[in-house]
Amino acid sequence: MTGAKSRLSRQASISSITEENTHFDQFLKVSNYEDTVRQLDIYYGIVKRQLLLYQSPITGLFPVLSTDTKIGSVRDSVYCAAAVWGLYQAYRRIDDDRGKSYELGQSAVKCMRGILECWIKQAARIELFKKNQCNAHALHVKFHLTTGNEIYSDDAYNHLQIDVVSIYLLFLVQMITSGMQIIYTQDEVAFVQNLVYYVERAYRTPDFGMWERGSKYNDGTPEIHASSIGLAKSALEAINGCNLFGEKGASWSVVYVDIDAHNRNRSIFETLLPRESSSKGVDAALLPTISFPAFATHEDLLYTEAKNNVVTKLKGNYGFKRYIRDGYKTASEDKTKRFYDKGEIKHFENVECEWPLFYMFMIIDGVFKSLPDQISTYQDLLKDRIYLDQNGDPVIPQYYYVQTEHLDKERLNPNTTPRKPSPDTGIFLWNQAMFILAQLLTGGLLHINELDPIRRYLPSYNRPRKGGRYSAFQAKPSLGTATDLVVQIVLIAESMRLQAMMATYGIQTQTPHEVEPVQIWSSTQLVKVYENLGVNHKLKLQGRPLRPIGSLGTSKVYRVCGATVLCYPLIFEVSDFYLYRDMELLIDDIKTELQFVGKYWRLSGRPTVCLLIREEHMRDPQFKKMLDLLAMLKKGYCDGVKVRVGRLQNLISSSCVEHLDFMNVLDLPSDTYTQFKQLQHDYIGYQSLTDVPRVLNYQDQLKDYSHFKTKSTYEIIETVKHVESLYAKCQLFGILLKREGGSFLVLDHSVEEHLHSIYHQAGCLRHWAAVRYTSSMLSHNVDSISPFITAVLVHGKQLTVGVIGQKETVFDKPLTPAEIQNVVYNTIQPYDVIQAVLQQEVILYCGRLISTNPELFKGILKIRVGWVLEAIRCYLEIFGHTRKLEDHSPYEVRQLLYKVLSIKEWGSKEKLTPFQKRRLEGCLCRVPQSFYHQVWDVMTRTPHGIKIKEKTLPQQPTMSNMARSELTFSLLVEEMLNCINQPEYRQLVVELLSIVSTILGRNPELVFSKVLDLEQLIKDASEMYAKDHGLHDDCVKVLMEGPKIQSTGYLARAVVNTVLKGGQLSDVELDSESCLVS
Repeated sequence: MTGAKSRLSRQASISSITEENTHFDQFLKVSNYEDTVRQLDIYYGIVKRQLLLYQSPITGLFPVLSTDTKIGSVRDSVYCAAAVWGLYQAYRRIDDDRGKSYELGQSAVKCMRGILECWIKQAARIELFKKNQCNAHALHVKFHLTTGNEIYSDDAYNHLQIDVVSIYLLFLVQMITSGMQIIYTQDEVAFVQNLVYYVERAYRTPDFGMWERGSKYNDGTPEIHASSIGLAKSALEAINGCNLFGEKGASWSVVYVDIDAHNRNRSIFETLLPRESSSKGVDAALLPTISFPAFATHEDLLYTEAKNNVVTKLKGNYGFKRYIRDGYKTASEDKTKRFYDKGEIKHFENVECEWPLFYMFMIIDGVFKSLPDQISTYQDLLKDRIYLDQNGDPVIPQYYYVQTEHLDKERLNPNTTPRKPSPDTGIFLWNQAMFILAQLLTGGLLHINELDPIRRYLPSYNRPRKGGRYSAFQAKPSLGTATDLVVQIVLIAESMRLQAMMATYGIQTQTPHEVEPVQIWSSTQLVKVYENLGVNHKLKLQGRPLRPIGSLGTSKVYRVCGATVLCYPLIFEVSDFYLYRDMELLIDDIKTELQFVGKYWRLSGRPTVCLLIREEHMRDPQFKKMLDLLAMLKKGYCDGVKVRVGRLQNLISSSCVEHLDFMNVLDLPSDTYTQFKQLQHDYIGYQSLTDVPRVLNYQDQLKDYSHFKTKSTYEIIETVKHVESLYAKCQLFGILLKREGGSFLVLDHSVEEHLHSIYHQAGCLRHWAAVRYTSSMLSHNVDSISPFITAVLVHGKQLTVGVIGQKETVFDKPLTPAEIQNVVYNTIQPYDVIQAVLQQEVILYCGRLISTNPELFKGILKIRVGWVLEAIRCYLEIFGHTRKLEDHSPYEVRQLLYKVLSIKEWGSKEKLTPFQKRRLEGCLCRVPQSFYHQVWDVMTRTPHGIKIKEKTLPQQPTMSNMARSELTFSLLVEEMLNCINQPEYRQLVVELLSIVSTILGRNPELVFSKVLDLEQLIKDASEMYAKDHGLHDDCVKVLMEGPKIQSTGYLARAVVNTVLKGGQLSDVELDSESCLVS
């Protein structure tokens, strides 16, 4: 009887808690001590019965559903551990909890350690994953509940889910910060450091995301997911400088984060928002990303936009849909198949399951953001979804689905039929875990600072400052408020005579000797140091992968093995690739570098950038521009960024200093690292620039020697001996390289040595065509091109490379440098030697420009690099430039690229003809705003599809597979247009489709009874033009040359005639002017 009584009182308390208005007094005054203890004890009972009862006594993992005794899920386990830990935190306020808080705390520790042990068994995978981020090397996220062994093979399940490792790292830091001991040994520290390497590249790793399915088509394709990148960004921020042993930690138990990897994740995450991925415009997975637990963005605009997008498109009366057309657990889903067939997701539209889980995320979000109305709204919604089990405990169903008999009705009229709760297959533990946390927070039993001890919910500059030796995210925001950030600059001259010469121009520099004992290093040496971080021979872990250190990393001062070190940035590295030889490009890069560091620096302490001036810079004809830049920096500003040029010794105290203490426990001699050497000269020499021997302006005719391919090797060697032209030589040696191989001897040297020599000589002479030709023959690659490709992709664009008229290769996912080299030298170089490097240059510039000036790429979905080069050639031709594109310096190519992309700004001013405009825009593959939506609308009225050349875009299954605003549909339209090899004709087709859309929009009764043949319509329009003007020739060219208003009139007439011929309409009056589509 007493049991029944206590159950009733518990039911009463639960219902009163769920109904009671939110208690906002979040301050630590406990209003009624006994009442608090009573409430906590109720939750303790629920946690014991609903969570801990199902925790594996051996591995500590939790299943997804309480009835599952076999499979432990890492993501669900972390959330369950978080709820148990949340209650532990609440109990710590109580004087005597009779051992409950200890038990709760240790249960959370057991779970976190259980996951760690499962993963440590897979250490070999991490090592492989660091080299190649793919599903075959991914850490598993499901394990056997009892043994901790692997349970699904890589083929049977999509294990690559970066968000899982990230959420683990995030809660690991939260729990350690609250005083729990989870990491015990140095081996485990090394392993966690390697987990950081695992998630660092989230920004370029397509994964399967929070719903374990990848793209929304559920066809086994991974995608770049904003939720995975956002969680990785938060995990990296949280764990940077964290001592895994807590307050008792040693210097070697600290975790380090690559600040540039963090920044790439941040920028790409913010670019993707409010989208989730290319196939999912909206996804509920973003709620835990932008709010509790990750708080991945503190930009209010991004947060609000992403949250509103989720709420307006996914919120239902029973929960939130996970994403649009999500077939998981719906009545119409075929449970026997792992993947869907093409077009199958159309059946799930409007009948997706609704998940109450996200109501709780919204309640918790409301507590953290102090939004009482939001809390009460979602509490009311949640109340209707709760039922009590046989113990009187509240249970929330996993999801609500539409029954088979109501499917058709619901598809036609969404939100009109009642949904049923998921069949009783046990308790969904993630729901119960979130319910506990939501209740503790709204009941005032747990303060937000106890659930988030590292204060993720605050912007970094408002978090408690971490004292100590390691960098921390503390900086002021650079958006919206005036920032007081100053970028410190140290000028290092390579030699004393360079220093003396600079002094005559009033620019004070220091030589490497003068900054001693501070050492100046190349960042490649720092990469060697970081190779020792996370090494563990027992687990066969190698440490940090050989990834370059970016601009933010080289702006810290380092303490390594007792030495103080400053690294110069990557732009000053002398690389194999020729870009470093272009002084104007270097000047531009220095400005970009300072802008970038000024904008994205988020650490405590100021950034310190080392500008390295070499003697070879002096000999460059453009060196005067470098002096102008340095004079500007001396004044304290660089394009709006505050800078301070000073002596290194004076700047160190205000710098950001990173102590690389992990080096102290290694038995390595410190002299294994080479510092930047000062050049020694017997005399100080040059007094001013006029004394410096200059690079001569080399004249060379760019003659084509390809006809030598048919000549004998002997003839080629004879020609090489006597020819003066460098450009001729590099072509002839190129033929020999292909025919005889690199080690073939000519004049006592191998062909490869000759090419290297010409490359160097042409570089010194700034003979860019010869430089590019030899660079390509030597198979050079742009350094670190992958991030630039990724930058283009996450802006929702694709890249293609290839020579016009030959096969194009599409880059639709991030690639490794080896894959890029393979594509460039197998698909471009055989058809055009110079384009193999020129296309790499353009990719690099596009990656840079799209990050700084995204508006330039408006209307361009596919950047076809071969065609972009064609646009530049057309531009040079239009303005009468006779110098070939390949003979322009890299800086000039970058400027030309900017020029052609910004045609809208200057096209009318510089009086381009309609034909020239069409040609340039056609090369760039640019389309008007809403163009793809217009094509979709045309498709709805063309049952037999749209045809151009030999390519037909069928109405079905296109329309049942895709949605109007889907990226995949736009790409399909692009594919159809890409079969047109005449850019100005392509633009005419684009105009025509816009006109058809406008006509159909104004005349809803029109339908095309046959295939819509665009080529035929243009032919018809040109014939009408010929008839009107008494011409007999083909007038398509005249249409392309005429102003838009003229071509629109004739195209519109052709469209109307075609409709009338089909007998679909009796009378149409159309004013050609009104159909002008801008």
